[in-house]
Amino acid sequence: MTDPDPENPTLATRVEDWIEREMPIIQSHGGTSAVREADPETGDVVIELGGGCSGCSVADVTTGNIEAALLEWEEIEDVIVRVPDPRDQLGGPDQAESIMGIDRTEGGRGDWGSSNPGKNHF
Repeated sequence: MTDPDPENPTLATRVEDWIEREMPIIQSHGGTSAVREADPETGDVVIELGGGCSGCSVADVTTGNIEAALLEWEEIEDVIVRVPDPRDQLGGPDQAESIMGIDRTEGGRGDWGSSNPGKNHF
């Protein structure tokens, strides 16, 4: 993000710079971050983490650390850090087929966990 006035960077730019500087673990683990909103008048900041952060078992720790640190900034009143659930991107757990049209159930056999594919298999 390029600020029109490099001497007075926007809140969004300052937050992005802080994330890059203070949270290198996001990128080093294949994650991405984007400041979706940074309103200097209300103090609301919305950050979205993606890539390797989606589905990561410690994403909640990372989001908590970001929220806690940014809430210490005088001009920030509220921080929301979103991490999309990877299942939402594929239609959720109730979706019968993947985005490639392949049956996502156990072994592609049409049921959940049966080790017997049935007489009509192959």
